[in-house]
Amino acid sequence: MLDNALMMVTIILVINIFYVSFFTIRMILTLKGRRYIAAGIGMVEITIYTLGLGLVLENLDQIENLIAYALGYGIGVIVGSKIEEKLALGYITVNVISSNPDIQFTKQLRDKGYGVTSWYAYGMDGDRLSMQILTPRKYELSLYETIKGIDPKAFIISYEPKQINGGFWVKQVKRGRISKNAEKQEENRANEQEKV
Repeated sequence: MLDNALMMVTIILVINIFYVSFFTIRMILTLKGRRYIAAGIGMVEITIYTLGLGLVLENLDQIENLIAYALGYGIGVIVGSKIEEKLALGYITVNVISSNPDIQFTKQLRDKGYGVTSWYAYGMDGDRLSMQILTPRKYELSLYETIKGIDPKAFIISYEPKQINGGFWVKQVKRGRISKNAEKQEENRANEQEKV
């Protein structure tokens, strides 16, 4: 009897982890406008959901099944968000304000393949360099490191644009220029760690 109860709890837990992970990914794909992939994932998701809920409803007299269902849901949220983090779908726009408008900030970022629009601005303490940078989400952390390497005191705000159309930057992404620079930066970081 104990083996069956333990097996039931394990099955319910695993089913719910898979269900909620699929749910999280489907929602993100829907928000990113990838409706056909989201629909396919939704079909798998609802099948898994029906199986898990059916098992719990058939065995409502056993509290451990309900606990396993709730625990699986919580773990599924974490797993789904980690998967989404790894996929890093879409793009981000990063607004940067540097307190030193004389730095060749824009050129250095463009040399690394980032699309940058810059202008001079005036802040509370004087002149500023303001920039808007577009990059795939998978290069977000690399961009932050580059910015901090150029100006550690730069003010950074990022957000996800809903739609992108036109501009030279789209061509740069297709050529893989940013990915090559990100790989070089990763190699340099690894070499520096080896030296230490």
